Amino acid sequence: MLEVEDLVVRYGQATALDGVGLRVERGEMVALVGPNGAGKTTLLNTISGLIPPAAGRYRLEGRLAQVPEGRQLFAGMTVEDNLRLGAWRVRDRDCRRIYDLFPQLGPLRRRLAGTLSGGEQQMVAVGRALMAQPDLLAVDELSLGLAPLVVDALAEHLVRLNRETGMAILLVEQNARLALELCPRAYVLEAGRIAASGSSEELSRTAAVRAAYLGGAADEAAATGIGS
Repeated sequence: MLEVEDLVVRYGQATALDGVGLRVERGEMVALVGPNGAGKTTLLNTISGLIPPAAGRYRLEGRLAQVPEGRQLFAGMTVEDNLRLGAWRVRDRDCRRIYDLFPQLGPLRRRLAGTLSGGEQQMVAVGRALMAQPDLLAVDELSLGLAPLVVDALAEHLVRLNRETGMAILLVEQNARLALELCPRAYVLEAGRIAASGSSEELSRTAAVRAAYLGGAADEAAATGIGS
């Protein structure tokens, strides 16, 4: 579905991504975790065609839709108008399937998006991306600024989508615990480079990942530091 090879992205003289490689197979859920400023959003924006790479390549089969960090809704437009914007490249602009997935949004369809709660806005952002009928859904910081119960509910929706439709999902998260629990396979991005990759279960047992992202003891990272 997605293959990234030796990708380099620069902002002027600063290198944001340095030789990044990853892949997402059809129907797979893959996590990309890392600290703020690691280059996660830059990677998403590059594979979405918003930023030209300086070197390397990426190949995408099918349609990609992105749920951007911070939702980025049009606050002065209604929920339904925000959803329909996601379908600007497809003919089907019927929002009923989104209301079936997120029943809470149905009664709010005429509400201005800017008046919704954070969790409701995230549902609209996910729904807007789904209106594009993607084969790969890239979600940037699903949990940002949301209460744990709201995050859990949104995560369940993503898992359901993946299982019932076969839609591939690339979940980009600072919340590594959430990402590793949801996705069977993961990459760790640090300072613009892939520092570790493998099954989420294996990464969760790695001392460096536990220390840096899962609240483990800091001294556990000494023996198997990600960057070493």
